[in-house]
Amino acid sequence: MIDQADFDKQRHARFDRAHFKEYTPESLIFEVVYYIDESDFKLYMDIQQEINLEIFRRFEAERIDFGFPTTTVQLQKAVSAE
Repeated sequence: MIDQADFDKQRHARFDRAHFKEYTPESLIFEVVYYIDESDFKLYMDIQQEINLEIFRRFEAERIDFGFPTTTVQLQKAVSAE
């Protein structure tokens, strides 16, 4: 997972915590909390992108694939009440 060392690379970000928060039918939810010392939204988005890319690179390095949600629909012919 992401940790303090990853945030040390980001000049304007200070890491607080990261947790595996929950399972859903479609995903695993992680919560990463960090603080930015500027109020610049573009800077925030650049840092958020770099964090997400680092997580993706780590998954790739461990050969962890992302699943794709699927739905199976089974259709049955209606039976007549006659």
